[in-house]
Amino acid sequence: MEGLEAMSDASHDTSKLPAAMIWFGVTLSAAALSLIIFKAPGGIFLRLHGSTPVSLYYGSLIAIVIFGLVEASLGYWVVPQNLGGWRTIAKTMLWFSILPLVLVTALGGTVFLK
Repeated sequence: MEGLEAMSDASHDTSKLPAAMIWFGVTLSAAALSLIIFKAPGGIFLRLHGSTPVSLYYGSLIAIVIFGLVEASLGYWVVPQNLGGWRTIAKTMLWFSILPLVLVTALGGTVFLK
């Protein structure tokens, strides 16, 4: 719940945008990396024949890791330097990061919460 609370606070107070971006970026990257390392593809990825579904699984997770790292990097280095100029881009990136978080959760990201 901390992430959603940070996102809500960042929507109203732009000084909290960098911290929210760093939190979401690190969370996305860690969750996707843990799926890459510890969880093999399952379900529909195994029922379809060929290597394309497995490549799609790992490719999407790698893209999410990169997106999370870019988001955290922007939140750490770029956004605090010029908060007024990057405010719209930072908010858009922050709200867009919900989609990869849902994808990681759907692929099994909640397994590691036990």
